[in-house]
Amino acid sequence: MKELTDQEHMLLAKAVDGELTQKESIDLQKLLAAHPELQNELASMKSLKETTMSMKFKQLPEETWDRYWAGVYARMERGFAWLLVSIGGAILLAFGAYNAAISFMHDESIPFLIKLAIGVVALGTAILFISVLREKWFVHKSDKYREVIR
Repeated sequence: MKELTDQEHMLLAKAVDGELTQKESIDLQKLLAAHPELQNELASMKSLKETTMSMKFKQLPEETWDRYWAGVYARMERGFAWLLVSIGGAILLAFGAYNAAISFMHDESIPFLIKLAIGVVALGTAILFISVLREKWFVHKSDKYREVIR
């Protein structure tokens, strides 16, 4: 069998895909006339394309996915990932808040009363945030309808 050049291989591939120009079609006919054994190669490529185009992925039943998502490993993976994201975010947030507070407190152009008021508002906001998080965590742990799919 003839060893195909890249150009000849591309010509056969274009023929299989139906993307030949008129000139390329003429070149293909000349190639097939000069090397009749390439007819089998072209037929094989067309057959392979038809087979692959008719293939479908088997769909898993919904119950399989439900069991997977409810599985221990999937829940552990997601829980661990969220824990890492939360810790990293908390560290970045704390670092940024600390640097902002230090630079804010060292700024001599801001009156002490304004600094005190902003500090009290920030502290109150932080306490409210922690309180809401704690409440949500407590409700989540004791929610008897947590496994119900809505």
